[in-house]
Amino acid sequence: MIKSVTVTNQLGESLVLELRSPEKSGLFVRGINGLGPSKSTVNLTEVLSADGAFYNSSRVTPRNLVFDLGFYDDGSESVESIRQKTYRYFPMKKEITIQVDTDNRIGETTGYVESNEPDIFSKDSGAIISVLCPRAFFYGKNTIQTIFSGINNLFEFPFENPSTSLSLIEFGQVFIDTAKSVLYTGDEDTGVTIYVTISGNVNNLTIINIATGETMAINSTKLIALTGGDLQAGDTVVISTLRGNKFIILIRSGVYYNILNTLNSTSTWFRLIRGDNVFTYTASSGLSYVQLLIQHKVVYGGM
Repeated sequence: MIKSVTVTNQLGESLVLELRSPEKSGLFVRGINGLGPSKSTVNLTEVLSADGAFYNSSRVTPRNLVFDLGFYDDGSESVESIRQKTYRYFPMKKEITIQVDTDNRIGETTGYVESNEPDIFSKDSGAIISVLCPRAFFYGKNTIQTIFSGINNLFEFPFENPSTSLSLIEFGQVFIDTAKSVLYTGDEDTGVTIYVTISGNVNNLTIINIATGETMAINSTKLIALTGGDLQAGDTVVISTLRGNKFIILIRSGVYYNILNTLNSTSTWFRLIRGDNVFTYTASSGLSYVQLLIQHKVVYGGM
């Protein structure tokens, strides 16, 4: 069940529309069209010599959210002020952010206000507002991290150190895992952002999706030719496999290098599918100097 919708305008001002408490905002939600999965376009090719057709491609169309809002008149605020409030939070042709809170998920998307049509002279005043969302999906608000290395806390109270010359107390223990499962709970597959931190000399780093066998491999020969050196202490590599924003950069001594051309020709841009996605990484040398972190957001087909 939908609990509330939060609209944030281009100035960062937010309006919360609580379905059960319209008096708080002065607006009650009579309905919202477009919260379900967007329509898909499937392209088929018909052949004269065969029955039916052949699948060619498919895509999901942009989302159109249409708000049917009523003006809640309890005497604390005039209908005129409430109507003008919609102009403030749904400004024409401006980009706004819409967050939908349900009982079991929170999703958000961005869109542009196409129209705001108030019914000024009706007894039951309200407005129909159309928002066009270029992205077809809703995205989880929080970024989920999977860390391949870190520190296990070992220090506990009460404690004692019986030796006067030796340090016997361990405050923590560094661990490095070269394989981890990324649990994905979204409706649609999505890309990831991978952060690789280097603390020593590393040669021919390769990241592997164990389930699919797909790899992303940095060729050290190409990297040396491009930047003048192999992966070394202090380097950070950032890889994005998000649709529309794919890149791989090396950050070294404050300088950003586009190292997309150092990927092997067999490399594949990783995608997360629903369920467990197990990743690992290897290197020709210096594997212990690699620390990996994978970030992703959950993508929902609809709310």
